[in-house]
Amino acid sequence: MSITLGVLIISISILGYFSNQLNGRYLNSRLLIPLYYIGALVHETSHALACLATGARIIEFKIFTRRPHVTHNKSKIPYLGQVIISLAPIIGGLFFLYLTNKFLLNDYFVITLIDNYNNLGLLIDSLITQLNLLDWQTWILVLLSLNIGAMIGPSARDLKNIWPAVMLAFFITWQPLTAIALLTLGLIIINIIFQIIIIFIKSIFRFNK
Repeated sequence: MSITLGVLIISISILGYFSNQLNGRYLNSRLLIPLYYIGALVHETSHALACLATGARIIEFKIFTRRPHVTHNKSKIPYLGQVIISLAPIIGGLFFLYLTNKFLLNDYFVITLIDNYNNLGLLIDSLITQLNLLDWQTWILVLLSLNIGAMIGPSARDLKNIWPAVMLAFFITWQPLTAIALLTLGLIIINIIFQIIIIFIKSIFRFNK
């Protein structure tokens, strides 16, 4: 089953927003707040680096605030520059996770790219079955995964800035970009699975008190 980039981008944005809402409403603890800012740092730094790469002057760069953001002037690359800036957190977030797995976790996790939506379940299953609760690498991934939505998911504002490109993407099925988008989607789904499990465990402990 082929699926267009537009559908994947919208799905990533919606699930990323849902993940952030779960964190804010049910997992807003002292432990997770610093993790949220790690995700926000990667997200906004990706925007900032894309600004520099496309010639957009950065006006404001804020991380440790209620609404982390980067404010910038127009890119010197007409229109395409704004697309690159808005979607930069997807590439930046995946690159951060790749570096973490490569150098901190010593290639603990093996990730295979897919180019077909039908294989998304296999991708998710492959990553989850590699987890071993007795290994510290697993816990690093779990903690980082709790904020993948904030790290790599485009915000509503990002999509608003490039809505014509998003509409055009509904007619694009280029495999290399589809593989990246499917990996992003799979990671956010795993993020949400971990969140729901933790919320369920917390509710059990509260019920037993």
